[in-house]
Amino acid sequence: MERTLFGVIPIYGLLIALAIALGAFYCMRQEKRLGLPKDTAVDFALWAVPFAIVGARLYYVVFNWDYYAACPADIIKVWEGGMAIYGGVIGGAVGVWLMSRIKKLSFGALADMVAPALILGQTIGRWGNFVNGEAYGNLITDPKWQFFPAAVFVGNEWHMATFFYESMWDLAGFFFLHALRKKMKKPGDLFLLYLVWYGAGRTVIEGLRTDSLMWGPFRVSQVLSVVLVVLGGSWFMLRRVREKSKAI
Repeated sequence: MERTLFGVIPIYGLLIALAIALGAFYCMRQEKRLGLPKDTAVDFALWAVPFAIVGARLYYVVFNWDYYAACPADIIKVWEGGMAIYGGVIGGAVGVWLMSRIKKLSFGALADMVAPALILGQTIGRWGNFVNGEAYGNLITDPKWQFFPAAVFVGNEWHMATFFYESMWDLAGFFFLHALRKKMKKPGDLFLLYLVWYGAGRTVIEGLRTDSLMWGPFRVSQVLSVVLVVLGGSWFMLRRVREKSKAI
């Protein structure tokens, strides 16, 4: 259920706007360090955000196609909810890749600039799920665990507060990536670590949820998380091996 402020402004939308604003501010503080031109963060937002919104919606629609095939007019009703984080990440990445090609900038440097900001935005965005009473987990029947933040009260029942678990995992990931941002040797390394960190947490937490997007018997986002952990981790390690072999 979409909750609003003053009966007009979607609270989830406000949280997303806050996440974008903080992310843009963070990126502005990093662009010089990464050797990127001034105002790259602003251009980044103009390219990434629209693609992210479209990607988030398409991801959700594709894996709820039985409903939207019967009600195609509802596809554009984004104000009624139905956005997927992974779709936003994929769409945003496409927008950034296009920006890097047109402006002749390093895609790896752009990805590193946004990695901590992205996971910080995800930290904030998950609280929109709390406001709307969604993205919760399995039923908790043991009274000893029926309290927040272990659980959340939804529909007169206590459920795992999976939105909170993921928000805290993402917050820890932000501090982790922020601390390592100056230690990465090659453009793109920090973003690869983002894929591993976020993917690892999402793999576990997605398995606890009751409202996962499904593809047959599989939880779509859980499968994608495993793939990102494997690809991100393998690519990162391959880069380390190549560096060591060159140093010999």
